[in-house]
Amino acid sequence: IEDTDQKRLVPGSAEAIARDLKWSGIDFDEGPGKNEKFGPYFQSQRTSIYRQYANQLLEKGHAYRCFCSEDRLAKSRASTVTRGNLQLYDRYCLSLTQSQIKANLDAGVPHTIRLLIPSGETLHDDIVCEKVIFKNNIVDDQILLKSDLFPTYHLASVVDDHLMQISHVIRGDEWLSSVPKHLMLYSAFGWEAPKFAHLPLLLNPDKSKLSKRQMDTSIVSMKEKGYLASALLNFVAFLGWTPEEHLIVKQTPILTLSQMIEMFSLERLNKSGAIVEQQKMDWFNSNHIKRLLEYEPNEFIIKILPLLEQKLETLKINNPNSFVIQIDLEKIKKLIHFHKPKIHNYQMKF
Repeated sequence: IEDTDQKRLVPGSAEAIARDLKWSGIDFDEGPGKNEKFGPYFQSQRTSIYRQYANQLLEKGHAYRCFCSEDRLAKSRASTVTRGNLQLYDRYCLSLTQSQIKANLDAGVPHTIRLLIPSGETLHDDIVCEKVIFKNNIVDDQILLKSDLFPTYHLASVVDDHLMQISHVIRGDEWLSSVPKHLMLYSAFGWEAPKFAHLPLLLNPDKSKLSKRQMDTSIVSMKEKGYLASALLNFVAFLGWTPEEHLIVKQTPILTLSQMIEMFSLERLNKSGAIVEQQKMDWFNSNHIKRLLEYEPNEFIIKILPLLEQKLETLKINNPNSFVIQIDLEKIKKLIHFHKPKIHNYQMKF
């Protein structure tokens, strides 16, 4: 759980993620409260570990202390923009002598720890983006440890992934530009880097980056609107992956989670961004419901009962003097059977 940015911390968000994973049928193998082999699993509880490894980088000469104030950094950036160059740190503090560094430390001057980017090039072979070459002279000396002693994502993720024996890092392609920094860190520590797969972004219908303003992306909202977890998984999987079988039969298969796991391979991940279409989501949901009604009709009724009870409770509140309405399962079964071809979600909107 990446909670080192205290300003952006949302209480209860970690619990919400766990609930959404459980609802979707994706059960994590290891983490907070489960098989805690490599815990703790909150980065805010691992700060002493990150400081230890930051000090190792200092001792090896792969990092240096930066005492620059926010004011000086802002002026340096403004000057860089004026010259039309990249906004890279000017390495002012790299030239400080050991006596100057000691004096600053003794005086309690706030400071960060920066990665010292070596010269040359960094080669990266990505599972999705394939071979990428980065010029090191346009990579900034990244802050690894902030003045509040909390790490940045770059240091924390590399240290965590190594200590937790992570084999593959799969993330959005907006992190591709950070790969050289991470590979440099693995090299500086003398560690073997994991394999990386950078996924293309999900897009709004207008091909802009997926946003809450245009699309309802909340799992809670999906549940309330009556979408099946199996349908959502099937829909999301096909946004970034194309199984080989799909290319053969030329149709979008309705798959269960176990079927997708059996068919999945990283090599079949898409290289271009996928548009998130509500109509397509509805199509998947409708077909998953039809499958459920065909093979497990009682399971469908079990799933919609909480929604029916909720609606009845709302009716009672809004109409306190109305007659008592009771749920008749046999009538519900007949209603579902009659409307089966037109059912698109649990809300019974046809």
